[in-house]
Amino acid sequence: MELEKKRLIRHYEGKKNWLKWGPYLSERQWGTVREDYSPDGSAWDYFPHDHARSRVYRWGEDGIAGISDENCRICFSVAMWNGQDPILKERLFGLTSPQGNHGEDVKELYYYLDNTPTHSYMKYLYKYGQRPYPYADLLHKNSERTVEEYEYEILDTGWFDNDDYFDVYVEYAKKDVEDICIQITVKNRSKETRELYMLPTLWFRNLWTFGLMTRDNIIRKSSDCSGKVAIYHNETGNFSLYFDEPESYLFTNNENNAERLFGKENSSPLVKDRFHELLLNNKWKEEGDLYREGSKFSPLYHKELEGGEEWTIKLRLTTDSDHDDPLGLEFDKAVQSRQHEADRFYDSLYIHENQELQNIQRQAWAGMLWTKQYYNFNVSRWLLGDPGRPAPSHIRRHGRNHEWKSLNNEDIMSMPDKWEYPWYAAWDTAFHCIPLARLDTQFAKDQLLLFLKERYMHPNGQIPAYEWHFTDVNPPVHGWAALEVYKMDKEKTGHGDLKFLKRIFSKLSLNFTWWVNRKDRNQNNIFEGGFLGLDNIGIFDRNVEIVGGGYLKQADSTAWMALFALNMLEMAVEIAVEDDAFEDMAIKYFKHFVYIAEALNRMDEHWAGIWHDDDGFFYDVMVKEDRFIPIKIRSIVGLTTLFAVLRIENKKLEKLPRLRQSIEDFVKQRRKNERYKVIQTYERNQDLFLTLIPRERMKKLVHAMIDREEFFSDYGIRSLSKI
Repeated sequence: MELEKKRLIRHYEGKKNWLKWGPYLSERQWGTVREDYSPDGSAWDYFPHDHARSRVYRWGEDGIAGISDENCRICFSVAMWNGQDPILKERLFGLTSPQGNHGEDVKELYYYLDNTPTHSYMKYLYKYGQRPYPYADLLHKNSERTVEEYEYEILDTGWFDNDDYFDVYVEYAKKDVEDICIQITVKNRSKETRELYMLPTLWFRNLWTFGLMTRDNIIRKSSDCSGKVAIYHNETGNFSLYFDEPESYLFTNNENNAERLFGKENSSPLVKDRFHELLLNNKWKEEGDLYREGSKFSPLYHKELEGGEEWTIKLRLTTDSDHDDPLGLEFDKAVQSRQHEADRFYDSLYIHENQELQNIQRQAWAGMLWTKQYYNFNVSRWLLGDPGRPAPSHIRRHGRNHEWKSLNNEDIMSMPDKWEYPWYAAWDTAFHCIPLARLDTQFAKDQLLLFLKERYMHPNGQIPAYEWHFTDVNPPVHGWAALEVYKMDKEKTGHGDLKFLKRIFSKLSLNFTWWVNRKDRNQNNIFEGGFLGLDNIGIFDRNVEIVGGGYLKQADSTAWMALFALNMLEMAVEIAVEDDAFEDMAIKYFKHFVYIAEALNRMDEHWAGIWHDDDGFFYDVMVKEDRFIPIKIRSIVGLTTLFAVLRIENKKLEKLPRLRQSIEDFVKQRRKNERYKVIQTYERNQDLFLTLIPRERMKKLVHAMIDREEFFSDYGIRSLSKI
């Protein structure tokens, strides 16, 4: 068995916490809802990028190629300066949603090159230009462009012209769970000699300002040897950071620069952005031993690199405070060993022989693992403010997310993107769990279960959507994802994890009930839901009230609920084969599916229907007073009705006599009363096939889907039909 797999096993057996440290540092904490204490909810403006270098965060930290412990108490990332920029490059820059012509957008080039499930080996690449970073140019040019125009990107600015840039590679190799070798390799891609300052930075997250931690945690220059600082933290433990001898030892504190931010005098010169002042004003040479401790530290390196020259810097974060040769042969061996072990781990997973396809797949997996992030948000405390701090505006108590006072998140989570979307979105996470299950099945299971815990799920059964509006509704794909992870695990191990399936089934039953009670206002099994992840395909915003009254009955919402019902049915059947107490639940969800399928496909004097025979397509229907107005947009909304399909094997039905009898009774009743059949064909000794839509309608939809003049393209299925 590969060593990486053994590490995972030991971790989940509770023998070694290989996941205590990882790539958990966000790439953007500024501009998030968590950091917004404005009365009107203007998150982008309340904490902008310009404040980030000088202002303390409340709910997290950020940096470039960063790591942290699982509670984000001790953080490490890489900062740099090319001698030209107006500020140090400590964090990635991008445009906010109001600034970008297509919304928020990071304007940097960086790559997740490698990562393993225990983060025993990680590699990251940042491309750093040698000219002044074009902050103003990016803001100005994008503000001039309309939504119909392309974005103005970093490659358009000339920042990388003539290959005048540095490749900055950052590698992490865990020799042990709390012994991390850090190797930074800089390559000057220019033909010319260029200078570069490197500031690998270690700091403590500031929780003392908010009354959540004492102030006695410290990073202190070591007195017993050079190239070392001692780290004392009363929650995370004590560490030593060893490093190549630098030009200077820089210390400061993770504290607000009140003078720059608010025009008030600082109580100490040791503020968060002090390193900017030292380098930009060329004061770092005067530093000497002026300060020997703080809550933020960086060894400063400065070098003139000739064209094509490489430069390597080594550091080591470890609990061993008495290491004889921390950066020597043992260090090099640890890095090489973890690289080789990563190769062997991924060799066991590839499904292609083609080297290029293997590289693509490996880097995709690396991206999934690098975007695991520490996420902390206590809504009740956020609304009311921290004790001893200025109270937020009382308006907030009735503003964004005030209905979610029970939500209290502090976990490592899979993020859609650690810059553009450094907050979870429920259905994104569900999809993430499928590729993650190939790497770390238990992590995928834990992520799915996390959303159903009491500190996430609302007491009414709703799953939180995302921090901008937890009450928004994401498509209910949690059940589908849970089944996929369950099946992948069963295929890998030879047996199904029924305990996992039972746990998630019980909590998803609450969520299903929430959907039925809250998103089916007329109790006719045609559902609403809002934009449901499809926010760019309607003629108006499906997430807000319709001007002039009325509401939407949505084809996709109804299709998602049919899929949800089939997912719950499949889970119940899988469990009931081993535990017949769940057979009643299988019958329940079978009937739910039947009612939804009938409602979607029927058409009578009381309901104009969502299906339109002349067009051969499903449309949303706007209900206004007694009128039913189809919204005739041929989009993926109509194709979602193809998703809800299930085959139940006859051998399972044979073990569930009450479910089989319910199905047979249902078929007889439908035929007798000439009702919509739902089950088109059924023979007792054959597998049962359930589909949301009948065969003839399915043929028409599939024909439209594979038509190159309509939905099918070289890049997959279009969201909107060409016609």
